[in-house]
Order: sequence, then structure tokens, then C-alpha cells
Amino acid sequence: MRSWGTLTAICLGTFMLLLDVTIVVVALPDMTRSLHASLGDLQWVVDGYALALAALLLGAGAAADILGRRRVHVAGVVLFALASLLCGLAADPGLLVAARALQGIGGAAMFATTLPLLGSVYQGRQRSAALGVWGAVSGGAAAIGPVLGGLITEGPGWRWIFFVNLPVSVVAMWLTLRTVPESRGPRGMRVDWAGTAAFAVFAGGATYAVVRAGEDGWTAPATLTAFAVAALAVVVFALVERRVAHPLLDPALLRRPAFVGTMLGAFAFNGVAFGAVPYLSIWMQTLLGMSPVRGGLTLLPMTVMSMVVAVLVGRLLHGVPAWLTVGGGLLLIGAGTLCQAVLGAGSDWTALVPGFVLVGAGTGFVAPTVAGAALASVPAERAGMAGGAVNTVRQLGYALGVAVFGTVLTSRMSGRLPEDAAQALAGGGAGALLRGGVPEHSLRAAFATGLNGALVVAGVAGLVAGALVMALVRLGRPTPAPAPATAPEKAMATRD
Repeated sequence: MRSWGTLTAICLGTFMLLLDVTIVVVALPDMTRSLHASLGDLQWVVDGYALALAALLLGAGAAADILGRRRVHVAGVVLFALASLLCGLAADPGLLVAARALQGIGGAAMFATTLPLLGSVYQGRQRSAALGVWGAVSGGAAAIGPVLGGLITEGPGWRWIFFVNLPVSVVAMWLTLRTVPESRGPRGMRVDWAGTAAFAVFAGGATYAVVRAGEDGWTAPATLTAFAVAALAVVVFALVERRVAHPLLDPALLRRPAFVGTMLGAFAFNGVAFGAVPYLSIWMQTLLGMSPVRGGLTLLPMTVMSMVVAVLVGRLLHGVPAWLTVGGGLLLIGAGTLCQAVLGAGSDWTALVPGFVLVGAGTGFVAPTVAGAALASVPAERAGMAGGAVNTVRQLGYALGVAVFGTVLTSRMSGRLPEDAAQALAGGGAGALLRGGVPEHSLRAAFATGLNGALVVAGVAGLVAGALVMALVRLGRPTPAPAPATAPEKAMATRD
């Protein structure tokens, strides 16, 4: 590798920002007790970060092409560190959610510039190797987050989940300034602010609508209004992208089956693999009485399997078509999620282990390869746009997955509980029900029913997405190669 410094700096920032997507999972019960948060508050603690990250990724990438990618990346690290400090100091759920959203804005500035910065430094085989390492780090961060979160929560406390970002941010900023060269996009580019705003409204409106559906019902006025706003926003986004000179997402790319299939796979990946994990963590700690450390360690089968498979994929399956790695990985994730939907009132965490192993294996296939598949599905001049899009849909998939599975969980649970207990669930979570006198056996049975429903929805979504990815990406394989754009890379690869 020509320069390990650049790869280390980018991977360190990526690991930190993706770690914060899932590291809060095992701390949610402690946050409930400390901040008197409801189940809805907990959903927004997770989704506030993922939503801001997804909604602003494309716009941040366009701004970085103009202002300088390294400059925007460093600014994102600084904002991320400041927001992490505010998260650790938050005194109530509202402040924590707001600080998490601010974290997401900083994370978007960092994440949007990772692939363009790597692409500006590495070419040919070095680029493939760098993308493989970056993909493995991305998958590892998402998988190891709950384990590390459990260790920190049971040790110094959940607030240190955010405080530890401060020294890591300092190191990441120093390495970036020292080793990463500045780069920009072509001259004359402009930021598509209208498209950025429309996409942010769509992402926020859709997620809010699903969360409200879990609390008020699918036909409630607030739910229908939020869905209508989201639908209008996505129409506006499509119209804007067709008319602006420099769109966030070129509509022509949507006519490429391989690109559409890869985006679908990225969207389903994060949602199906990790969207139900927060609720599994609440179940294990609140109803099974596990400590945060033990709750995090129960995810080790998934974590270890994903990292082992990711390493093997990077070493042994170079050149294997994306329809097989991404599509096949999603099939494994879907099957593994369905294997988890076997819970009952007397179940313990070991019932989840076979499913965790399959999900981990699928994650190991998808995480290191989905970014490269996105870049390979578009012309070379659209590589930056494709990289931003794949990262965006991954985080949007996670945010919507958490919202959808939470709504399924609460609706299924409510059908098994008395009306006053169902209201207590929405207001204070499972712990409030135990304190309110609901028999533990009844609550465990109801929670297991809700989890099974959420896991079945996730598993079916993973299987359907995997099949569609395999069909679409295979259909889009015979695309003409942009020879002039790749000639320098071929020359560099020959010299390497």
C-alpha cells in the first residue's frame, strides 16, 4: 500500500462515526432509567443520528467537491466531537436526541468524503485493497458497537460512550491533516440545495410517519400527514434532480439495473441486519436481567462471524461478481433473521445464536463489497455520486428499519396486553410495566410475540431484497466500460 497514513486516517473516522450508529444499543435501558425516557424516545436516540447522517450525505458530498474534501472532512470531525460532548452531558431525552442529530450532521460531512478521498489517493489494485479494508472496517464497526457499548455502559457509564469520541476525534483530525492531501471535484460545480432539502424532508417525514404509526395507528391524522409530506418531498426531489445542472443523484443512473439493485441491497442490508438489534437488547436486559456487558457479548457470534467472513471475502473472493456477494449475503441475513423469530415466554438468548451466526456471515459478504459494487455499476465520472448514494441508502435503511420494527413490536405487544399496560409500554418501556405490576411471564410472552413479528418482517424483507439484487445486478452486468477514464488506472495497476 502506497500510503497507510491516508487509509488509517479515513478508516479511523469511519469506524468512529459508524460505531456510534450501533454503540448506543446496549445502553438504551440505562438511558431509560437515567433520563426517564419512553420507548419512543429510545427510537429517536437511535434514529436521530442515522437520519441526519442519511439525509445530508449527498449534499455534504457535493459541498465537499467545491470547498475541498479534506477541509469538509476535518470540519465534520470537529462537529462530531462537539456533538459527542453534548450527548454525554445531556440532561433529558430531548437534548440527547438533538445532540445525536448534530452528531449525524458531523458524521455526514465525514462519511461523504471517505470514498472520494480514498479514490484521490489510491488507484488500480491499491484502490481495490483500500476499499476492501474500508469495507471491512465499516462492517466491523457496526457489528462490534453493541459489545463495546456494553463494556463502557457497565464500566464508567453510558455517557462515556460519547466522551470516548473526543480523544479519537483528535487523533483522526491530526492524521487527516498530516497524511491526506486536499482534493476537489471539477470546476464549476454547484451544490443542489433544493435537492438536499427535499431529500431530508422525505427521509425525516417517512421515519416520523412510521414511528407515529406505532404510537397512534396507521390511519391517525398525524401519521397520514407525515406520509403525505414524505410522498410530496420525494416527488419534489425527483423533479429537482431532473432539472438542476449538477444533481445529487443523476436520474439516468436509475435506468441501470445494476445500480438500482446495488442501492436496494445497501438499503436492505443495514435495516434487516441491525434494525431489530435495539429491541433484542432491551429484551435481554429488561426481561432477561442481563447486564450491559453480557447483553453486548451475546452478539459476539454475529460480530466474530462477520469479521472472519469479511477477511476471507477480501482475500479469497476478489473478482467474484457482486450479484453473488451482495445478493447471496442478503439471503443469508434474511434467513438468519427468520431463524431468530422463535422466541417464547421461556426463551433465553441462546435461541438467537443460530440466527446471529447466519446474519454475521451475510454481513461479512455484503459489507466489504457493496461499495465497490456501487462504483462498478456506474461510469467512472459518477463514482463519487454512487459512493455517496450507497452510504446514504445504508443509513436510511437502518433508520427506517428501527422505526418499522419498533412499530411492529409495539403493535404486536399491545394486542397481548391490557389497554392500560399497552399505554404504559409506549410511555415508559418494558421496565415501566414490571414496576406497574404486570406479571413478568405475561410481559415476556407479549414481548416475545412482538419481537417475533418484527423479526419475521425483517427476514422476509431480506430474502426478497436478496433475490431482487441477484436478478437486477446480473441483468446489468454487460455495460460498456468507460475506457478513456480507466486507462490511467490500468497503467497504474501495471506499474504496481
